[in-house]
Amino acid sequence: MTTTTSSPSSAAAAAGQSWYENASAAQIHEEQLRRVELFNGRAAMLGFVIGVLTEALTGQGIIHQIGLGTLFFQG
Repeated sequence: MTTTTSSPSSAAAAAGQSWYENASAAQIHEEQLRRVELFNGRAAMLGFVIGVLTEALTGQGIIHQIGLGTLFFQG
């Protein structure tokens, strides 16, 4: 009759592998979050520049361009 038991070293190796996988996943998540936030910031800057240029070309502010001018500036 043969019984197998886990040795303490194999349990420690499994815990070490789990830690490594968790640390690796956290690092990948941070890198993805950094790239997404960088893209989001660039898109916001581009939107702002487009809004300013459109305002300069049309003579109307952003509020008037999107149709909210009558709500804020009645007269």
